[in-house]
Amino acid sequence: MQSVGTPFGKSLFVLGGARSGKSRHAQTLAEAAATDHATRLVYIATAQAFDGEMEDRIARHRADRDDRWRTVEAPLALGEALKSEDGPDVVMLVDCLTLWVSNLLLADEAVAARVDDLVETIARLKGRVILVSNEVGLGIVPDNVLARRFRDAAGLLHQRIAAEVDSVEMVMAGLVQRWKTPNADYRSQND
Repeated sequence: MQSVGTPFGKSLFVLGGARSGKSRHAQTLAEAAATDHATRLVYIATAQAFDGEMEDRIARHRADRDDRWRTVEAPLALGEALKSEDGPDVVMLVDCLTLWVSNLLLADEAVAARVDDLVETIARLKGRVILVSNEVGLGIVPDNVLARRFRDAAGLLHQRIAAEVDSVEMVMAGLVQRWKTPNADYRSQND
């Protein structure tokens, strides 16, 4: 794993595959940032427990956090949760954006409008934020319409978030690669 003391600016986007170590990495960085720069830790959970397996996953994630953490559930209203928990003395960890997109699609929400609100919210935050997401665009093209909508929505969200945040990291097999650093000039091919 990468050194905990590595600065990420005010905002960090952590991408990785399933079980890559991205959530553990993000939590370690948030806790280190709270020691140095803030007094409050807020975990913003987007998961919904629709079955026993997901209930177990949520319980394991909760057990990994100590009593310094406040947990806020935001399966749909992510921008609103960030706004309500924000402050100069806070580090917020959002886990995870792909579950949020899935929730929006299943609830027939306006994904583009919610993404616009999230990006605008991130730009105005007073505190620090770490956003975690699953990279889903590296596999084959899905064979059904909903899965393709999900993959496309997640990919577009990832591009928007990566453009907005100070730092971007990819975690694979527990190894961290920094892709964007604070104050560097990165321009998308779409600009």
